[in-house]
Amino acid sequence: MTETRSDQAVIEKMAIEAGFLASSGIHEGERSCEHMQQSLKSWYRHNMTGEMSFSEVVQLSLAFSRGYTITARQLGDFLPLPLHGTASVIITASNEEKTLPSVIAQLRRLPFHEIIVVLNGCTDGSYEAVEDHPSVIKLNYPDRLGHDVGRAIGASAARGDILLFTDGDLPLRAEELAPYIISVDRGDDVALNNLSPYLPPFSGQDEVSRSKTFLNQCLGRSDLKANSMTAVPHALSRRAINTIGTASLIVPPKAQALALVHGLKVTAPYTVDVIRNNRVRSGNTGAGNTVARLITGDHIEAIGEAMRIKGIRLGFKTVSRSELAKVRNGI
Repeated sequence: MTETRSDQAVIEKMAIEAGFLASSGIHEGERSCEHMQQSLKSWYRHNMTGEMSFSEVVQLSLAFSRGYTITARQLGDFLPLPLHGTASVIITASNEEKTLPSVIAQLRRLPFHEIIVVLNGCTDGSYEAVEDHPSVIKLNYPDRLGHDVGRAIGASAARGDILLFTDGDLPLRAEELAPYIISVDRGDDVALNNLSPYLPPFSGQDEVSRSKTFLNQCLGRSDLKANSMTAVPHALSRRAINTIGTASLIVPPKAQALALVHGLKVTAPYTVDVIRNNRVRSGNTGAGNTVARLITGDHIEAIGEAMRIKGIRLGFKTVSRSELAKVRNGI
């Protein structure tokens, strides 16, 4: 559904009015984020046709929220979304006391069924920095598990139809996270962060980006370029979780390979710049650093798993030398 700027303005005005009517039509004690969410879903279902872009949905939802909070100011800047299913978010954190409060604050603006924080190996005040709230679940592990193991643990505990994954050191705005949730709610099984605009051509990429590109090409998805489940934010459907298993998330490229091999719908629908804001650590800088070697090894394991399922040629046909010569010579 493509709207002109004037059409979008009209729709946003309608959303503001609908939000105001939803809020003003009930008693003050009944106004809540949950009621706002349900009211938006109902209004959207009965009044919107076609498929709006992610930005259009977010703007419409913000407009509805503005109308609703005219008489319910205490709800602040909550961002309802017209979702069919429920959503959970998994945050992995290791010594992130400075950023966790702002991460949680943005996540609480979204209609999550639950916010799961996996604290692993924290020796600072990260546990205390996580707000105590009924929707926040803390999973605390004294030993450092790593982000990938933490995501697998969080996914095992999550109950939502949609699982969003992010990190405790990335305070991303709710408006930037919403598109991944919407993408999966619309039918995608894996919604990756599209980092292609921030990467150089293949010849100028580092070994990690090349490994990601090579894996996608091997599995017939060159359109995904270097986009990967090693990067956050990304989201998975419940179908994806049931198909690839939560244990596979311990090795993100392997999980991605399994999703592609099993024919799940994998997309990279939205871009959030997490490269510039990525926290610099001792193990993730410099050529051939520890993290780079780990990720490269994970991609080798992913290709091996794909070969185990699809065969060593990964479904590619064997072409004779004469046939190659014909292609080369344009015959």
